[in-house]
Amino acid sequence: MPTVPEPAGDSRARRVVIDPEGPVLVEGPVEVVLPDGRIARSDRFTVALCTCRRSHRYPWCDTSHRRRERRPRHAGTEPNTDPEAGEDRG
Repeated sequence: MPTVPEPAGDSRARRVVIDPEGPVLVEGPVEVVLPDGRIARSDRFTVALCTCRRSHRYPWCDTSHRRRERRPRHAGTEPNTDPEAGEDRG
């Protein structure tokens, strides 16, 4: 990943918060270099970067990850939490 120099006078570290179920939150302002070389800029104090690639405003999160389809759970298919269960010892 290329290293982009920080603007002069802004040497403080940025805080990045990773949410496994959602976006990456970055303290702003930020510039995001896109794969095609374009730069997306936000002056907001915190920005949400999309990690699911479902956003219509990519690279910014628009909460599309909340609308993902979940697999229905069938009756009688509860997860097995018994450590003794597993292989058939017949």
